Amino acid sequence: MPDKIFVKDRYFSPFITEEEIQSRISELAAQIRTDFAGITPVFLGVLNGAFMFAADLMKYLEIECEITFVKLASYQGMSSTGAVKTALGLEANIEGRHVIVIEDIIDTGVTMKHFLKTLEAFKPASVAIMTLLWKKEAMKHELPIDYVGFEIPNKFVVGYGLDYDQIGRNWKDIYHLAED
Repeated sequence: MPDKIFVKDRYFSPFITEEEIQSRISELAAQIRTDFAGITPVFLGVLNGAFMFAADLMKYLEIECEITFVKLASYQGMSSTGAVKTALGLEANIEGRHVIVIEDIIDTGVTMKHFLKTLEAFKPASVAIMTLLWKKEAMKHELPIDYVGFEIPNKFVVGYGLDYDQIGRNWKDIYHLAED
């Protein structure tokens, strides 16, 4: 893991290693296997950020399941716009199905709150929320977050699918803004 990386116009410092990420994903998968034994859940990955997390999670699950993706956006640069935009909608039929939403990060909760209301119209049997990173101190809305990879302070992070203006997703580790 490099001491620092440069993304766009900022330096970022090491935060969570690839090994820590993979270990935690393995633990989350074990929990899912137990919680959803005998059920074929539909995983709903939120693009773009959750693509790496979703792909790695699938490798550890070893249960019958489906995966599909939606694309939501509420960030511009390093801050939330407060408005949620759906760029790619839900294609799978989730009526009566058990859904697990896979997010890269939940901070304010604005995007997820909006998305949960949207999902209700599709009449799933249940909806669970899984996030790799959770900025609990930044939350503005109460959310039932069922599976958390790492609870982190309110720092801006990149890597492992997370971006700064669409750049930096490709790093296998997670880094935080060096000024933090």
